[in-house]
Amino acid sequence: MSEFKKGDKVQWESAQGSIEGTVKQKLTEPMEIKSHRVNASKEDPQYLVESDKTGKEAAHKPASLRSTEG
Repeated sequence: MSEFKKGDKVQWESAQGSIEGTVKQKLTEPMEIKSHRVNASKEDPQYLVESDKTGKEAAHKPASLRSTEG
């Protein structure tokens, strides 16, 4: 499983194509983002990322993210 930290530059795929953004934080407990339930846990973490283009935030599982650094 990929491990990311705050500030890492990442990329993911969406219906609109490839999106680049920045990791804001690692989520290890359930929470809501824009009225969407995120079922993160210590065993199954997700990452809060912010789109570089739109500034919108979303949660993504580690497998859906890839680093754009290095």
